Amino acid sequence: MFRGFNTVASGMIAQQRRTELLTNNMANANTPGFKADQSTIRSFPDMLMSRLGPTQIPTKDPISGKYNSEVGAISTGVYMQETMALMTQGQLIQTDLNTDIALIDGSLPVDEETGQTGAVFYRLQHPTEGEAYTRNANFTLDGAGYLTNPQGLYVLDSEGQRIQLQNDDFQVDSSGQILIDNAAVTRIGVSFSAQPNTLIKQDNGLFKTVDGTDLPSAYNINNVNFSMQQGYIEGSNVDTARTMTDMLTAYRAFEANQKVLQAYDRSMDKAVNEVGRVN
Repeated sequence: MFRGFNTVASGMIAQQRRTELLTNNMANANTPGFKADQSTIRSFPDMLMSRLGPTQIPTKDPISGKYNSEVGAISTGVYMQETMALMTQGQLIQTDLNTDIALIDGSLPVDEETGQTGAVFYRLQHPTEGEAYTRNANFTLDGAGYLTNPQGLYVLDSEGQRIQLQNDDFQVDSSGQILIDNAAVTRIGVSFSAQPNTLIKQDNGLFKTVDGTDLPSAYNINNVNFSMQQGYIEGSNVDTARTMTDMLTAYRAFEANQKVLQAYDRSMDKAVNEVGRVN
């Protein structure tokens, strides 16, 4: 009976966490460059039950004629195994601002072992160490003329240096070159991740590598094709209709587990207060 409590409780916890994840996706549906989170729910390994006493149970081996002591398997519940960011391209939104530079996916290599498509990111200088990566191209110029992201992190060029400009009167071509008076001054840094699901997702649309090492430059890798579009930003890739449907499904699953838990509670109440009553 108590195992049933644990099984139902694990299901409620898993659905609650899934609901929180979907709610966060919905809240960021209009956040530039936001990548929706996905979750996978798995069951714990089944537990094989065996009898403890000498009493025979009605499971007889047809060949040996001996009784089997194994009662059978019992489920031990479910859990949310992991969350992964969906790296598909978001819709482009026109802003007509020179500092907004959308990163557009082209043909990207696919990992042969996992079947996962790689991803490209803008390079940012992380405030503590190493580099951070983002798809949010809603850039701006700070007081010193450095190109920064909305949180003030410096955008790096292809050589890993900060990009400093006199003003926002510049052009960016499709290859990432920054032009002033038709002369190239630097190139916006872009990095490539062959397995983007291994990146750690942080606040404000930032990504970091697990071990803190920097990703390789996307300009130096064969078969990595992308482009840039000045005056545009990449919107979120959250599918609001599907997310709302998934939220309702998670709510219903949570309610179903709640009903089962209430039934267990009523059964335990009768077992304690009625069945065990001594007249």
